[in-house]
Order: sequence, then C-alpha cells, then structure tokens
Amino acid sequence: MIIEAKGLKKIYNHVPVVDDVDLLVPEGEVFGFLGPNGSGKTTVMRMLLGLVKTDGGDIKILGKSLEKNRLSILKEVGALIETPAYYGHLNAIDNLKIAATLRQIEDHSQIEKTLDRVGLTSSKHKKVKSFSLGMKQRLGIAMALLHQPKLLLLDEPTNGLDPEGIQEMRELIRDLPKKEGVTVFVSSHLLGEIDQVASQVGVIYHGSLLYQGQKNDLLASHGGTTVSVHTPEKDKVEQLLVTEGFHVQKSIRHKEDEIMITGPHVTKEVIVMLLQREGIQNYYVQEHHRTLEDAYMALIGGKGVAV
Repeated sequence: MIIEAKGLKKIYNHVPVVDDVDLLVPEGEVFGFLGPNGSGKTTVMRMLLGLVKTDGGDIKILGKSLEKNRLSILKEVGALIETPAYYGHLNAIDNLKIAATLRQIEDHSQIEKTLDRVGLTSSKHKKVKSFSLGMKQRLGIAMALLHQPKLLLLDEPTNGLDPEGIQEMRELIRDLPKKEGVTVFVSSHLLGEIDQVASQVGVIYHGSLLYQGQKNDLLASHGGTTVSVHTPEKDKVEQLLVTEGFHVQKSIRHKEDEIMITGPHVTKEVIVMLLQREGIQNYYVQEHHRTLEDAYMALIGGKGVAV
C-alpha cells in the first residue's frame, strides 16, 4: 500500500471533522476520495501531507512513518491542493524553472518532458496570465509532477473547468498510473468525475469513512442493475416477482403500471424469461445500469446531501 493511515482524527472547536479514519491506498491506481463539501476530504489530504497536525492516528506513506520521515517522503509526493500558485507575468517554462530550482532539480530537460505530459508544450512560451483555468490547473499538475513523484494528491482538480477542460483533466488523471506509474489520490464531490477515472474509491461523510475499496465492489453491493416492468397486470407480476425472491421497489417515476426490481443478479433477460414462463403477455421491460451516484446515495442512506 502506498498510503496506510489508521485512526486519523482532527478536531476543530471541539467538533470532530475527521473521526477515526483508516485509509489503505494501493499503488499504481487512481483512488477517488468522495464526499460532499465540508465532509473532511481536504483536511484528510492536508494531514497526509503533514500540512495539518493530526489529533490522533498514524500515517505511513511509501511504507515510512510520516511523522518521522516527512521531508524524505515529500520528495516522492506531488500535490495540488486548491488553487495552483504561479507567476502570471512569466511563461510556463519559466514557472517550471523556478519550481525546479526550489526542488533542486538540475536536469532541466525534465521541464520539457513534464509540459508534454500535461499537454502544454504548444503553450509553453505564453504568459500564464493568458491561460484558461484548465491550462492553469494543468500547469499546477506539471509543477507537482516535475520531480517525478510516486504519489500525486489532487484536491477537486476539475472545479471551475469548462467541459473541454474537464475532459482533458480526466484523460491526464487516467493516464498517469498507466503511462507514468504514478498513483493518483484525487478528491471530488462530483461523483460522475470519480466514476470516470477511479478504480478504487473511498467515501467520507461527516468526517467518517463509510467505504473504501474497489469501485466495482461498491457498485455491486450498492449499485448494480435495476429492471423496470411496465404492465397492466401489475399486482399479478409483483406477486410473482416477490414469490421468486426478487426485491421489488415502488416506481421512482410514480408510474402506476411500473414495477422496479433490484438485486445483484437482476437482468432484463431473467425477468423476461420469468414473465414468459408464467404466460404474462402484455409487458415492457427495461434495464437500467445504476451509477456510482446511486451507490453513493444508497451508502449514505439518502440523507439529502447535495453532491
């Protein structure tokens, strides 16, 4: 594991904002850290970087204690927390030269390579103040990648980006583990973004970690597939499905002739075969694949959180 954290706690004004959080982040993957605004995501990330002192718990990164080895660990870690810092009157190359000096990087060929990695080669001589928000975010990531870290922490990297910028950011995040061997720990309150880039997820809510593990396992246990059946013989079909052991829900669209069926092994084909076997002739069946958002809302118990 590239990150191992146990029992993390942080208290502000007698209120726990991070409450006994355990984290295990595997190497070589994108780990999506999900939660509504104010749930403790940024505080956890600051704790992982040693920017916020913990009120309890232990952190190991790259197998070493953060408390005892912070400086050596940070040489292997890159981070973009909130807004990137840059000199607007300078171009991208000069900004990275300054970052290289601060990092004591003598091989400036790494600057060109890093600009290419984040897709800024064609804009490298432009002043940064003329960059779009998406380009500034990519420059921030370039600064975080310049020293070739093994771990990259990104806090809400798509905030404020236009659709094109969001797509570019997605591709960059997805490519880093595959092409560069960099583990990416990315936080977001935008479930759709994490769904498209992460293979591992953690869900934090009111400072408590509700889930961590494979995204597909979360989808299987709290997401999966929903099948809807539209039929004038609703009562008969509903009784049949219950007898066969299916979980039947009320229509989320409040349609009188609709039945919703959920479960780990529910498919359109299975339901159609059952209806045909019982001689039901008048029906229409649809299959709906549930998303990470469905799984998230099921996990937090539908508490009305804005995400």
